[in-house]
Amino acid sequence: MADTKTVACADDYSCEVGSMKFYSLCAVGGALSCGLTHTLIVPLDLVKCRIQVDPKKYGGLGQGFKITLAEDGTRGLAKGWAPTLVGYSLQGIGKFGFYEGFKVFYSGLMGEEQAFLNRTALYLGASASAEFFADMFLAPFEAMKVRIQTMPGYREFEK
Repeated sequence: MADTKTVACADDYSCEVGSMKFYSLCAVGGALSCGLTHTLIVPLDLVKCRIQVDPKKYGGLGQGFKITLAEDGTRGLAKGWAPTLVGYSLQGIGKFGFYEGFKVFYSGLMGEEQAFLNRTALYLGASASAEFFADMFLAPFEAMKVRIQTMPGYREFEK
């Protein structure tokens, strides 16, 4: 017969919702999930931005990659990686951390019963509020990234 003992999770691996440790973990999760995923697709984003700026030259994705590789080499596909990593990491911190903070804040304003009864509206409001601030963190870095990727001579790699 199998042992059916329940093992409690150690305090080191758990935290209370609303604690600083909880918000810190949300921030780290947001930075990793948004920052890393967006940085990984920089080559695709680079070509997409260039197609938007000069559709005649770059045509489509395949042609955009060929021209970019021919003109800038493989290293050129990474243009804009740094502001992407920083900007989207900050946005992720805002999305994940602020979302949880706004949920707690709005549920406190509504009261426990109303927060439960109107939880969909609560989650939507918290999400929209978090995204509003998260996008402010991202905006300057996104502008920098697009300039690096689309303006000739804006920022060239040292050769």
